[in-house]
Amino acid sequence: MSHTVKIQPAGLQFSLADDVTILQGALDAGYVLPYGCRDGACGSCKGRVLAGEIDHGKASATALPDDERAAGMALFCCAHAHTDLVIECHQVGSADDFPVKKLPCRVQRLERAADDVMIVEVKLPATETFGFRAGQYIDFLLPGNRRRSFSIANAPQDAQHLELHVRLVPDGQFTRHVFDGMKVKDILRFEGPLGSFYLREDSTRPILLLAGGTGFAPIKGLVEYALKIGLDRPMKLYWGSRDKAGLYMDRLARGWQSELPGFDYVPVVSDQGPADGWDGRTGLVHQAVMQDLPDLSGWQVYACGAPAMIDAARRDFVVQCGLPQDHFFADSFTYAADPAP
Repeated sequence: MSHTVKIQPAGLQFSLADDVTILQGALDAGYVLPYGCRDGACGSCKGRVLAGEIDHGKASATALPDDERAAGMALFCCAHAHTDLVIECHQVGSADDFPVKKLPCRVQRLERAADDVMIVEVKLPATETFGFRAGQYIDFLLPGNRRRSFSIANAPQDAQHLELHVRLVPDGQFTRHVFDGMKVKDILRFEGPLGSFYLREDSTRPILLLAGGTGFAPIKGLVEYALKIGLDRPMKLYWGSRDKAGLYMDRLARGWQSELPGFDYVPVVSDQGPADGWDGRTGLVHQAVMQDLPDLSGWQVYACGAPAMIDAARRDFVVQCGLPQDHFFADSFTYAADPAP
């Protein structure tokens, strides 16, 4: 059975089958709603159902607590329609900007940036045009209908190749292959570009970049894009890690301070101190932001990292620092354990 979904306040609408999620139906119709993991875990696709009945699907209680469900909120990436719907979404893009493609690619560089971080650079086919927005991600298409998502760490102006930062996941079959079996010239297949994590260029607000671990990857893409276009908005990067080694491109981030006017970089580690040779900021990275910037009402935030960091930052920045909810953009990393049989 097909239902009609209306998007307010844009006044758009599309048809949606029972077995298709709201997000996928919108994408199929050419409308890009905000989204990240597409797995009900990150909360990036959260929106309000103004009218109609839905099935929340596999939405996690962390990303969509009971009080928000009762208030009409839903995760559009896993919600299905039982009736015609009216939903609220203030950020609707066009899927025609950069069409999603399935393409082969060839591994052209493997560099271990830390004990558990591998930089993977893949070369795109010379005969295909692949466009994307800085900050978006791709899915590697693996045997058994499996997918693994990785953010693009370079600017779209360098679109003959893609740079990806792969963290080794305990019991992760694919990431273990990246570290122990993958070789230069290997062929992979991917789908992309995906996600709605990208720079909103129509704003003049100063930009706060918040990264945790390999959440630095899409942030790197955003900064390199800003350098390419000569962005003149103030930009402040907070990069958090458990230890100094986790700040695997610290020198690069420090160098941006001299290349980009108005750019500032604050590294933060949570599990080291002076006794370990670390003399910088310590603690949780989003709390370091709150110490320095107690009033975020005039800022725009781009956050990328583990779901717990994203959830805490979204909550605390909005409630305690006055950040408008619609100026918090996030890419929440969920790591899949996929043990070999």
